[in-house]
Amino acid sequence: MSVRQIMSNPVLFLAFGFGSGLVKKMPGTIGTIAAIPVYLLFIQTDAWLYSVLTALVVITGFWICGNAAKLLGEHDFGGIVWDEVAGFLITMWLVPFSWTSVLIGFILFRFFDILKPWPIKWVDQQVGGGLGIMLDDVLAGGMAAVILLLIV
Repeated sequence: MSVRQIMSNPVLFLAFGFGSGLVKKMPGTIGTIAAIPVYLLFIQTDAWLYSVLTALVVITGFWICGNAAKLLGEHDFGGIVWDEVAGFLITMWLVPFSWTSVLIGFILFRFFDILKPWPIKWVDQQVGGGLGIMLDDVLAGGMAAVILLLIV
């Protein structure tokens, strides 16, 4: 599929993290970087609205990632990074803003997303479709969030 097709299809545009997943090397890391402006937008709201918006990103992500995988003909194609956006938003949930917390949250989320300790690895290997694409990053974001909240 061409860059033009991905950028012009709303589902693929979102699945590819507004185009950030198009990079050849480390698309998950670049997708997480693309999540930072979304996070900066969301933290302008109250905690309850941040929670609702993050839940919407996660819930719609099941559908977005599942449909993108079908369109691409490949489960969990590397360029699908909407799950990284969701995972980073979960990591930063309820954390007071500082650039230090953003950096530590970024590092923690990427650590859990890349290394996939149990049960993340099990979910990644056993759960298919949009749920499987999203769920390992949701878990990575949750684990990173717990550690980040303890640090902060």
